[in-house]
Amino acid sequence: MDLALLRTFVTVHRAGSFTRAAALLGLSQPAVTSQIRTLERQLGRPLFLRQARGVTPTTIGDELAHKAAPHLDALVEITETGLDDESSLRSLHLAGPPEFTAERALPALTGLTGEDNQGFALRASFGTAEETLEGLAAGHHDLAITTTRPRGALLTATALCDEEHVLVAAPDWIERIGAGLLRQKGAHALEDIPVVEVHESLPFVSRYWAAVFDSRPAAPGTVIVPDLRAVLACTVAGAGLAVLPRYLCGDALDRGEVVALHDPPVPPLRTYFLAVRTGTLAMPHIARAHEWLLRAAADWA
Repeated sequence: MDLALLRTFVTVHRAGSFTRAAALLGLSQPAVTSQIRTLERQLGRPLFLRQARGVTPTTIGDELAHKAAPHLDALVEITETGLDDESSLRSLHLAGPPEFTAERALPALTGLTGEDNQGFALRASFGTAEETLEGLAAGHHDLAITTTRPRGALLTATALCDEEHVLVAAPDWIERIGAGLLRQKGAHALEDIPVVEVHESLPFVSRYWAAVFDSRPAAPGTVIVPDLRAVLACTVAGAGLAVLPRYLCGDALDRGEVVALHDPPVPPLRTYFLAVRTGTLAMPHIARAHEWLLRAAADWA
Protein backbone atom coordinates (compact mmCIF):
# COMPACT_ATOMS: atom_id res chain seq x y z
CA MET A 1 0.00 0.00 0.00
CA ASP A 2 1.36 3.42 -0.99
CA LEU A 3 2.38 5.46 2.08
CA ALA A 4 1.51 8.68 0.23
CA LEU A 5 -2.08 7.47 -0.09
CA LEU A 6 -2.19 6.61 3.60
CA ARG A 7 -0.80 10.03 4.50
CA THR A 8 -3.52 11.70 2.43
CA PHE A 9 -6.15 9.46 3.97
CA VAL A 10 -5.09 10.26 7.54
CA THR A 11 -5.01 13.98 6.76
CA VAL A 12 -8.56 13.84 5.36
CA HIS A 13 -9.69 11.84 8.39
CA ARG A 14 -8.24 14.44 10.74
CA ALA A 15 -9.42 17.45 8.76
CA GLY A 16 -12.92 16.13 8.02
CA SER A 17 -12.81 17.63 4.54
CA PHE A 18 -11.06 17.05 1.23
CA THR A 19 -10.66 20.81 0.81
CA ARG A 20 -9.04 21.36 4.23
CA ALA A 21 -6.84 18.31 3.74
CA ALA A 22 -5.70 19.61 0.35
CA ALA A 23 -4.66 22.90 1.95
CA LEU A 24 -2.72 21.06 4.68
CA LEU A 25 -0.97 18.80 2.15
CA GLY A 26 -0.28 21.49 -0.44
CA LEU A 27 -2.27 19.58 -3.06
CA SER A 28 -5.29 20.38 -5.17
CA GLN A 29 -8.69 19.17 -4.01
CA PRO A 30 -9.12 16.94 -7.10
CA ALA A 31 -5.73 15.34 -6.37
CA VAL A 32 -6.80 14.50 -2.83
CA THR A 33 -10.12 13.11 -4.08
CA SER A 34 -8.30 10.98 -6.65
CA GLN A 35 -5.90 9.57 -4.05
CA ILE A 36 -8.73 8.63 -1.70
CA ARG A 37 -10.61 6.91 -4.51
CA THR A 38 -7.46 5.00 -5.45
CA LEU A 39 -7.04 3.83 -1.84
CA GLU A 40 -10.71 2.84 -1.65
CA ARG A 41 -10.34 0.79 -4.86
CA GLN A 42 -7.27 -0.95 -3.44
CA LEU A 43 -9.10 -1.83 -0.23
CA GLY A 44 -12.40 -2.57 -1.92
CA ARG A 45 -14.27 -0.62 0.75
CA PRO A 46 -15.48 2.98 1.11
CA LEU A 47 -13.51 5.00 3.63
CA PHE A 48 -15.63 8.15 3.78
CA LEU A 49 -19.25 9.17 3.37
CA ARG A 50 -19.40 12.33 1.24
CA GLN A 51 -21.62 15.06 2.70
CA ALA A 52 -22.47 18.64 1.82
CA ARG A 53 -20.02 19.97 4.41
CA GLY A 54 -17.05 17.64 4.37
CA VAL A 55 -16.81 13.92 4.89
CA THR A 56 -17.56 11.43 7.66
CA PRO A 57 -15.40 8.31 8.01
CA THR A 58 -17.01 4.91 7.66
CA THR A 59 -16.38 2.24 10.28
CA ILE A 60 -13.59 0.86 8.10
CA GLY A 61 -12.19 4.37 7.71
CA ASP A 62 -12.11 4.92 11.48
CA GLU A 63 -10.44 1.55 12.00
CA LEU A 64 -7.78 2.24 9.37
CA ALA A 65 -7.04 5.70 10.78
CA HIS A 66 -6.72 4.29 14.30
CA LYS A 67 -4.20 1.71 13.08
CA ALA A 68 -2.26 3.80 10.57
CA ALA A 69 -2.04 7.29 12.11
CA PRO A 70 0.41 6.50 14.97
CA HIS A 71 2.81 4.75 12.59
CA LEU A 72 2.67 7.58 10.04
CA ASP A 73 3.33 10.08 12.85
CA ALA A 74 6.31 7.98 13.93
CA LEU A 75 7.68 8.00 10.39
CA VAL A 76 7.33 11.78 10.24
CA GLU A 77 9.18 11.93 13.56
CA ILE A 78 12.06 9.94 12.10
CA THR A 79 12.29 11.97 8.91
CA GLU A 80 12.11 15.31 10.72
CA THR A 81 14.54 14.37 13.48
CA GLY A 82 17.10 12.58 11.35
CA LEU A 83 19.53 9.90 12.43
CA ASP A 84 22.28 12.20 13.68
CA ASP A 85 22.38 12.59 17.47
CA GLU A 86 23.26 16.25 17.03
CA SER A 87 19.94 16.87 15.31
CA SER A 88 17.86 15.27 18.09
CA LEU A 89 16.35 18.53 19.35
CA ARG A 90 12.63 18.28 18.57
CA SER A 91 9.99 21.00 18.63
CA LEU A 92 7.06 20.33 20.92
CA HIS A 93 3.92 22.14 19.79
CA LEU A 94 1.51 22.90 22.64
CA ALA A 95 -1.93 24.50 22.33
CA GLY A 96 -4.41 25.57 24.96
CA PRO A 97 -6.41 28.41 26.49
CA PRO A 98 -4.24 31.52 26.83
CA GLU A 99 -4.51 32.13 30.58
CA PHE A 100 -4.07 28.56 31.82
CA THR A 101 -1.35 27.82 29.29
CA ALA A 102 0.56 30.98 30.17
CA GLU A 103 0.15 30.75 33.94
CA ARG A 104 0.42 27.00 34.45
CA ALA A 105 1.62 24.90 31.53
CA LEU A 106 4.33 27.05 29.99
CA PRO A 107 6.24 27.68 33.24
CA ALA A 108 6.21 23.94 33.94
CA LEU A 109 7.43 22.99 30.47
CA THR A 110 9.94 25.84 30.30
CA GLY A 111 11.55 24.37 33.40
CA LEU A 112 11.68 21.01 31.66
CA THR A 113 13.28 22.35 28.47
CA GLY A 114 16.00 23.94 30.54
CA GLU A 115 16.60 20.92 32.76
CA ASP A 116 19.71 19.08 31.56
CA ASN A 117 18.87 19.94 27.95
CA GLN A 118 15.86 17.63 27.79
CA GLY A 119 15.73 17.34 24.02
CA PHE A 120 12.91 19.55 22.76
CA ALA A 121 12.21 23.14 21.90
CA LEU A 122 8.83 24.53 22.89
CA ARG A 123 6.31 26.20 20.58
CA ALA A 124 2.92 27.34 21.93
CA SER A 125 -0.30 28.68 20.51
CA PHE A 126 -3.57 29.74 22.10
CA GLY A 127 -7.14 28.97 21.12
CA THR A 128 -10.55 27.75 22.17
CA ALA A 129 -11.19 24.11 23.05
CA GLU A 130 -12.63 23.48 19.59
CA GLU A 131 -9.71 25.16 17.84
CA THR A 132 -7.05 23.32 19.82
CA LEU A 133 -8.65 19.91 19.31
CA GLU A 134 -9.09 20.53 15.58
CA GLY A 135 -5.45 21.60 15.34
CA LEU A 136 -4.32 18.56 17.31
CA ALA A 137 -6.32 16.20 15.09
CA ALA A 138 -4.91 17.87 11.98
CA GLY A 139 -1.35 17.40 13.23
CA HIS A 140 -0.60 21.07 13.96
CA HIS A 141 -0.03 20.42 17.68
CA ASP A 142 1.54 17.62 19.72
CA LEU A 143 -0.31 18.33 22.96
CA ALA A 144 -3.56 20.18 23.59
CA ILE A 145 -4.92 21.45 26.89
CA THR A 146 -8.68 21.68 26.72
CA THR A 147 -11.78 21.84 28.90
CA THR A 148 -13.59 19.52 26.49
CA ARG A 149 -12.89 15.79 26.50
CA PRO A 150 -12.43 14.72 22.86
CA ARG A 151 -14.58 11.94 21.46
CA GLY A 152 -13.57 9.10 19.20
CA ALA A 153 -10.46 6.97 18.96
CA LEU A 154 -8.26 9.43 17.07
CA LEU A 155 -7.46 11.52 20.17
CA THR A 156 -6.66 10.34 23.69
CA ALA A 157 -7.27 12.55 26.73
CA THR A 158 -6.13 12.38 30.36
CA ALA A 159 -7.66 14.47 33.15
CA LEU A 160 -5.04 17.08 34.08
CA CYS A 161 -6.53 19.07 36.97
CA ASP A 162 -9.65 20.73 38.30
CA GLU A 163 -10.05 24.50 38.38
CA GLU A 164 -12.09 26.12 41.17
CA HIS A 165 -14.13 29.17 40.23
CA VAL A 166 -14.56 32.11 42.63
CA LEU A 167 -17.08 34.96 42.53
CA VAL A 168 -15.08 38.13 43.19
CA ALA A 169 -15.32 41.92 43.16
CA ALA A 170 -13.37 44.88 44.48
CA PRO A 171 -13.89 45.51 48.24
CA ASP A 172 -15.91 48.69 47.55
CA TRP A 173 -18.78 46.58 46.22
CA ILE A 174 -19.17 44.78 49.56
CA GLU A 175 -19.45 48.17 51.25
CA ARG A 176 -22.08 49.34 48.75
CA ILE A 177 -24.39 46.34 49.00
CA GLY A 178 -23.58 45.38 52.61
CA ALA A 179 -22.31 41.99 53.76
CA GLY A 180 -25.53 41.33 55.66
CA LEU A 181 -27.74 41.89 52.61
CA LEU A 182 -25.49 39.63 50.56
CA ARG A 183 -25.83 36.80 53.08
CA GLN A 184 -29.58 37.36 53.29
CA LYS A 185 -30.52 37.72 49.63
CA GLY A 186 -27.73 35.86 47.86
CA ALA A 187 -27.89 36.30 44.09
CA HIS A 188 -30.63 38.94 44.31
CA ALA A 189 -28.25 41.25 46.18
CA LEU A 190 -25.86 41.08 43.21
CA GLU A 191 -28.32 42.11 40.51
CA ASP A 192 -27.16 45.73 40.39
CA ILE A 193 -23.44 44.98 40.20
CA PRO A 194 -21.98 45.22 36.66
CA VAL A 195 -20.47 42.06 35.21
CA VAL A 196 -16.98 41.68 33.76
CA GLU A 197 -16.64 38.71 31.39
CA VAL A 198 -14.74 37.19 28.48
CA HIS A 199 -17.75 36.94 26.14
CA GLU A 200 -21.22 38.41 25.69
CA SER A 201 -22.74 35.03 26.57
CA LEU A 202 -21.25 35.33 30.10
CA PRO A 203 -19.87 31.76 30.15
CA PHE A 204 -18.17 31.91 33.56
CA VAL A 205 -20.85 33.89 35.37
CA SER A 206 -23.70 31.85 33.85
CA ARG A 207 -22.03 28.57 34.82
CA TYR A 208 -21.50 29.83 38.37
CA TRP A 209 -25.08 31.10 38.72
CA ALA A 210 -26.48 27.80 37.45
CA ALA A 211 -24.33 25.68 39.78
CA VAL A 212 -24.56 27.80 42.93
CA PHE A 213 -27.79 29.81 42.71
CA ASP A 214 -29.76 27.56 40.33
CA SER A 215 -30.65 30.62 38.28
CA ARG A 216 -29.41 32.88 35.51
CA PRO A 217 -27.49 36.13 36.09
CA ALA A 218 -29.71 39.19 35.86
CA ALA A 219 -27.10 41.81 34.96
CA PRO A 220 -25.66 41.96 31.42
CA GLY A 221 -21.97 42.16 30.72
CA THR A 222 -20.68 45.70 31.20
CA VAL A 223 -17.03 45.01 30.36
CA ILE A 224 -16.29 42.23 27.87
CA VAL A 225 -12.64 41.40 27.25
CA PRO A 226 -11.43 38.04 25.84
CA ASP A 227 -8.72 37.31 28.40
CA LEU A 228 -9.25 36.33 32.04
CA ARG A 229 -6.14 38.25 33.09
CA ALA A 230 -7.72 41.41 31.73
CA VAL A 231 -11.00 40.47 33.45
CA LEU A 232 -9.09 40.32 36.74
CA ALA A 233 -7.43 43.70 36.12
CA CYS A 234 -10.80 45.32 35.39
CA THR A 235 -12.33 43.71 38.48
CA VAL A 236 -9.51 44.99 40.69
CA ALA A 237 -10.14 48.44 39.23
CA GLY A 238 -13.74 48.26 40.41
CA ALA A 239 -15.53 47.59 37.10
CA GLY A 240 -17.84 45.00 38.65
CA LEU A 241 -18.04 41.36 39.65
CA ALA A 242 -16.42 38.44 37.86
CA VAL A 243 -16.07 34.70 38.16
CA LEU A 244 -12.41 33.71 37.95
CA PRO A 245 -10.26 30.62 38.46
CA ARG A 246 -8.75 30.61 41.95
CA TYR A 247 -5.24 30.08 40.57
CA LEU A 248 -5.60 33.35 38.66
CA CYS A 249 -7.14 35.53 41.37
CA GLY A 250 -5.59 33.90 44.46
CA ASP A 251 -2.84 36.50 44.89
CA ALA A 252 -5.31 39.37 44.43
CA LEU A 253 -7.52 37.80 47.12
CA ASP A 254 -4.54 37.49 49.48
CA ARG A 255 -3.63 41.13 48.89
CA GLY A 256 -7.22 42.29 49.44
CA GLU A 257 -7.50 43.74 45.92
CA VAL A 258 -10.63 41.64 45.41
CA VAL A 259 -12.87 39.78 47.84
CA ALA A 260 -14.95 36.64 47.44
CA LEU A 261 -18.62 37.61 47.32
CA HIS A 262 -19.84 34.10 48.08
CA ASP A 263 -18.46 30.97 49.71
CA PRO A 264 -20.58 28.03 48.51
CA PRO A 265 -20.24 24.67 50.31
CA VAL A 266 -19.31 23.06 46.98
CA PRO A 267 -17.53 25.53 44.68
CA PRO A 268 -17.97 25.13 40.93
CA LEU A 269 -15.15 23.25 39.24
CA ARG A 270 -13.99 22.89 35.67
CA THR A 271 -11.77 20.03 34.51
CA TYR A 272 -8.82 20.43 32.16
CA PHE A 273 -7.75 17.57 29.93
CA LEU A 274 -4.39 16.88 28.32
CA ALA A 275 -5.01 15.47 24.83
CA VAL A 276 -2.72 13.82 22.28
CA ARG A 277 -3.22 11.98 19.02
CA THR A 278 -3.57 8.31 19.84
CA GLY A 279 -0.21 6.58 19.57
CA THR A 280 1.99 9.67 19.71
CA LEU A 281 3.00 9.08 23.33
CA ALA A 282 5.43 6.59 21.80
CA MET A 283 7.46 9.64 20.76
CA PRO A 284 9.91 10.42 23.61
CA HIS A 285 9.64 14.21 23.55
CA ILE A 286 5.82 14.13 23.65
CA ALA A 287 5.77 11.45 26.35
CA ARG A 288 8.26 13.45 28.45
CA ALA A 289 6.22 16.66 28.24
CA HIS A 290 2.97 14.77 28.89
CA GLU A 291 4.41 13.15 32.02
CA TRP A 292 5.92 16.42 33.23
CA LEU A 293 2.62 18.29 32.94
CA LEU A 294 0.77 15.56 34.83
CA ARG A 295 3.39 15.67 37.59
CA ALA A 296 3.23 19.46 37.78
CA ALA A 297 -0.58 19.42 37.87
CA ALA A 298 -0.50 17.43 41.12
CA ASP A 299 0.58 20.66 42.84
CA TRP A 300 -1.94 22.91 41.06
CA ALA A 301 -4.45 23.09 43.90
